[in-house]
Amino acid sequence: MARICMHGYVSGRVQGVSFRQYTEEQAERLELDGWVRNLPDGRVEVLFEGEEDAVRELAAWLERGPASARVEAVALEQQGLQGVAGFVIRR
Repeated sequence: MARICMHGYVSGRVQGVSFRQYTEEQAERLELDGWVRNLPDGRVEVLFEGEEDAVRELAAWLERGPASARVEAVALEQQGLQGVAGFVIRR
């Protein structure tokens, strides 16, 4: 199966609700590489790559997020592989 990379933004009530930590857990469970970080405008930015099925599963999870979040919009775009290793929370 092919590896793909997605980059994008999640908006809504996604800061102060452990969104980054839950995203990291999901990405690690799916064996994805990449990162997640909060932005000053209240959105969360995310980049993740791995096997296509796993990437699509995380993309679907981002649409709902953890129970404590209220996701209003997700804008993801496929891009070239970045060659990152592991998944981290950027600060």
